Amino acid sequence: MELLSGLSPFRLMPSTIAERLKECIGFEWDTGNSEKNWIKHGVTRAESEEAFDNLPLLLSEDEAHSDEEERFHAMGQTDRERKLFITFTFRQNLIRVISARPMDEYERNDYEQAT
Repeated sequence: MELLSGLSPFRLMPSTIAERLKECIGFEWDTGNSEKNWIKHGVTRAESEEAFDNLPLLLSEDEAHSDEEERFHAMGQTDRERKLFITFTFRQNLIRVISARPMDEYERNDYEQAT
């Protein structure tokens, strides 16, 4: 898992995932996934987007679910410090959130220890 922190995370930590995030200009939303995140997990689109803007942000590849398309995990926090676990992919220069939910206890512990 990669950690992004500090003032210029993309320059401080060379990373394929981080470099791809740096090139993104926004988000692409699937209505079904967006509604599922809200109904099932109480996470809004805005909160999901905030997690990518706030540091620290932990990133990893989702090797178990990347057969049809590359998928990645992000562990980050909203502006109100709500800690989220997000699965996402890239669509050209956009981030497409597949799933966003609050971190469970184990993920929160991992996140806090890493940061």
